[in-house]
Amino acid sequence: MTKKEIRNKVLSLRDALSIEQRRKASLLMTDRLLGHQWFYLSDTILFFASFGSEIATDELILEALRLGKKVYLPKVLGDEMYFYRVYSLDELEKGYKGIREPLGNTEEYVYSDEKALTTLLMMPGVAFDPYRNRIGYGKGFYDRFLTTCSGLQTRSIAVGYKCQEVSKILPDNNDVKPYQILLF
Repeated sequence: MTKKEIRNKVLSLRDALSIEQRRKASLLMTDRLLGHQWFYLSDTILFFASFGSEIATDELILEALRLGKKVYLPKVLGDEMYFYRVYSLDELEKGYKGIREPLGNTEEYVYSDEKALTTLLMMPGVAFDPYRNRIGYGKGFYDRFLTTCSGLQTRSIAVGYKCQEVSKILPDNNDVKPYQILLF
């Protein structure tokens, strides 16, 4: 199957999950990540604001804020994605494709190899395989971001539902694998 065919099939499966299945998976993800050493040892977390039928990240974001971690969320500007600091989910507005984004008027995450040692990057995705290959929504935002912030690749976790796992994804040359994929 092509990436487009995989994307369409998996999005249909994900959209068909019941509210209860989504709630349970999101609770499991939050619990698992709160106990993950990268979450615990990071003072900065680059999250994504869940959208549509994606696994819900709001509770995890709120807990990170409560724990005093620096929380950044992505904002798309043209063909690039930047991360801006947020202090509350109330600061988000509908942005690119209707996805909740920060206004972009706060501190921008500026990458450095040293800062990457205490930063965790959480990534969404549409489909994942057992070899850590990932299909996103087709624009390559996370691939480009990780190419320019290579030290974050070893501290990146993609999350989703078990129904998003496929047997094999043929990666393109510009695809960057997350270091871990956790499916619930």
